[in-house]
Amino acid sequence: MSSIPFDDLLQARQRIAGLVRQTPLEHSPSLSRLAGVPVWLKLESQQATGSFKLRGASNAVAQLGAKQKRLGVVTASTGNHGRALAFAASQQGVKAIVCLSELVPQNKVRAIRELGAEVVISGRSQDDAQLEALRIAREQGAAFIPPFDHPHVIAGQGSLGLEILEQCPDVCEVLVPLSGGGLFAGVALAIKAASPAIRTYGISMQLGAAMHASLQAGEPVEVEELPTLADSLGGGIGLDNRYTYALTRELCDQVHLLDEASIARGIRHAYREERLVIEGAAAVGIAALLDGLIEPRGPVVVVISGRNIDIDQHLRVINGADA
Repeated sequence: MSSIPFDDLLQARQRIAGLVRQTPLEHSPSLSRLAGVPVWLKLESQQATGSFKLRGASNAVAQLGAKQKRLGVVTASTGNHGRALAFAASQQGVKAIVCLSELVPQNKVRAIRELGAEVVISGRSQDDAQLEALRIAREQGAAFIPPFDHPHVIAGQGSLGLEILEQCPDVCEVLVPLSGGGLFAGVALAIKAASPAIRTYGISMQLGAAMHASLQAGEPVEVEELPTLADSLGGGIGLDNRYTYALTRELCDQVHLLDEASIARGIRHAYREERLVIEGAAAVGIAALLDGLIEPRGPVVVVISGRNIDIDQHLRVINGADA
């Protein structure tokens, strides 16, 4: 069905069992009333680094050889993958370099530095940061671990899908934030292996949704990276994308794009009704339900992907700002 065997997901889950948390699946009474079916929130925001990215990063670092660990790792990130890689590398005594664009919020930059990683700021987009990371990898011999388009990263994210199936075996729809596609591909691989009838929705923002634009074009394309409340969903998918574009095209039932006001409503709902502080990228599934974009047939699982929002921005949104 794909270039990543289902067994890789099972092995990844075993490999990272002691490195990541099995996150809770919590029922949302407010969203269940709205949707007319049970709605469950998969709280990846409770991972140690505040996002699902720790799964893929931990699986990738755990499979490095001795020489690669000695030379270190390097990546490009919109923030959460860099933080996860810095944490996973520090747990295993590996040096990490994280390349970020100027658009990455300062709270995420600080968090990565605090984990001991070297931070390099380069350019105005995820693509610029990736070019710098690849240059460093060539010159220093460091292992490049991309944020999404890598089989070990995708398999690690797939462990989340396996947990969803165990925690909600009668799930009918799964709503997943969609950016480069590592999270979506991993979760959808697990979900569709269990039952192709379970519908998988990719949810993204209107401002610079690279995967959606690529799916529309029929091939990976470049898009302008724009400031958005869902900053973790920014960046391109790479014109030489090897895995996530094809997997998303194969496994995604539907993509929905949200404007900034909808994302802000999702953040506010999470705080006021669910008592959750989450970032914009994590709020898109909630926002899609609030906007009535999904017509569920049965139990819905919404992946809450992370909590790493700048607290001043969160306060502005909670107080009524939509950007």
